[in-house]
Amino acid sequence: MAISLRLSREDEELFKKYASLHNLTVSDLVRESVLRRIEDDTDLQDYRRLLQEYHQSAASLTLDEMLRRR
Repeated sequence: MAISLRLSREDEELFKKYASLHNLTVSDLVRESVLRRIEDDTDLQDYRRLLQEYHQSAASLTLDEMLRRR
């Protein structure tokens, strides 16, 4: 799939300079940035879900209890 972006000249130069500085093509920079963003959002969703499950759980363990279960 090919994607086109509309960028200001300033943003275009910024993308090119940043990509060059990190030995990437602009395409690789954009792909990696988008994938990282998706991964971060997914991680955040998982964290929020697990935190909610933790708070709804009546059981909690002390550190000593956790270590004994290993």
